[in-house]
Amino acid sequence: MIDRLRSFAESRFARFVLTGGIAALVNITSRYFLSEWMSFGRAVATAYLFGMACAWILARTLVFESSGRHWSSELLRFGLVNVVAAAQVWLISVGLAEWLFPRTGYRFHPDDTAHIIGVLMPVYTSYLGHRYFSFAKRSGT
Repeated sequence: MIDRLRSFAESRFARFVLTGGIAALVNITSRYFLSEWMSFGRAVATAYLFGMACAWILARTLVFESSGRHWSSELLRFGLVNVVAAAQVWLISVGLAEWLFPRTGYRFHPDDTAHIIGVLMPVYTSYLGHRYFSFAKRSGT
């Protein structure tokens, strides 16, 4: 059991989860401040960009090995994977905050709760997208 935990803690996925957690914190914190100046939906979308920039820097330096592509190609691929993840985050966050929570009477920090749930949902799909697309080894390297 301890060996399995140690193996997981040393794994690429664990590093991805840790660095993604830092990026999620940047995302959620920036959304909190952005909500002062814009609607919840726009704040979620804008904050996602801050979190994505943080995630790309951390993933490129701490999680994945070089793909052999230029950094701009990796960034473009990273962005494409994140378009899918951003849609998941936005749909879940806004759907919970503006549709489900009001209908169920949920009132404990509904925007924050919805956004945290939304940010957590695409962890595994994003990892697979980045591993097998964003940072996949270039053919012939």
